[in-house]
Amino acid sequence: MTILRPNRRSVIAGAGAVAATGVSGLLVPARAQGLAPTVTMRGGANNYRPNAPIVERIGNGGFWMTGLVRRAGDGAPLAGQRIQMWAHTTEGHERDKRSHGATLTQEDGTFRLEMPQIVPAFGQPHAHLAYDSGDFETVFLRPIMNSPSDTTLHVDFVLQPV
Repeated sequence: MTILRPNRRSVIAGAGAVAATGVSGLLVPARAQGLAPTVTMRGGANNYRPNAPIVERIGNGGFWMTGLVRRAGDGAPLAGQRIQMWAHTTEGHERDKRSHGATLTQEDGTFRLEMPQIVPAFGQPHAHLAYDSGDFETVFLRPIMNSPSDTTLHVDFVLQPV
């Protein structure tokens, strides 16, 4: 059994910590600052097509885009939100109309849409996703995949009310 014997240095350091944080810092639990909104990524809006149609699948599928959409602050899941996605795939370039589609979030805020396998464009396998429905601030994302052989990509949105 180890017996702790405070020395002068540990007592002074402890008193300094109490002085710096205040006694209330020891008695009041930490409070969450809330969930910060997602920031638009540079290049996320490249080849964006406003009002891309809601689709069951883009092309012949084989690759799954998934994610979760929540409200900034309290993190509540957001149902019925329109998420658009597009990418350079085995079936077309991200500029092509056929490479674009949208889906709606479920009651729990999740979304998923099948699309053709994403392939590298400009040396990076990446997708583009957008929230642009108007109830919340528009967000464009351009996540890069870990590997061109990945068959899924999960992307979350935290939306700030307008």
